[in-house]
Amino acid sequence: MTIITRENPTDLVLRPVRPTRSGAGRRPAATQRPAGAPLHYRSSGVLMSRASHRRRPVTPLATVLLALVAAGITVWLGLMAQLGGKAETPTPVPGRLAVVQLQMGESLEQLAQRVSPDAPVASVVDQIRDLNELDTLAVDAGRTLIAPVG
Repeated sequence: MTIITRENPTDLVLRPVRPTRSGAGRRPAATQRPAGAPLHYRSSGVLMSRASHRRRPVTPLATVLLALVAAGITVWLGLMAQLGGKAETPTPVPGRLAVVQLQMGESLEQLAQRVSPDAPVASVVDQIRDLNELDTLAVDAGRTLIAPVG
């Protein structure tokens, strides 16, 4: 506790005050423990289970059943992956070929989309690269290429 006193009406002085040593504010004295007696701890208030917490061994039957369940789930997922998906037939790359000219600023992907709009772009680009023996996707503008059209 701190007492605020005013020596001058305009000044504030803070002085700490020590508590008195009387019995006020202290806990009542507990009964004394005999010498050599064990300490007595109070409860923490947290409830604990009194059940046994030893591990039980896993039986061979439980192991076999878990393995069979895992195998069944694996087979089911495999069947769903094979048979459950929507069967789509990919659009084939057109078989008809034509000579096309690469326009200024056009990439092979854009050329494939322009000459074969219904076919998959990646397949058409791969076929253009195979037909023209191209090692990279970089091609000069104005170059004539053989491409599948359709």
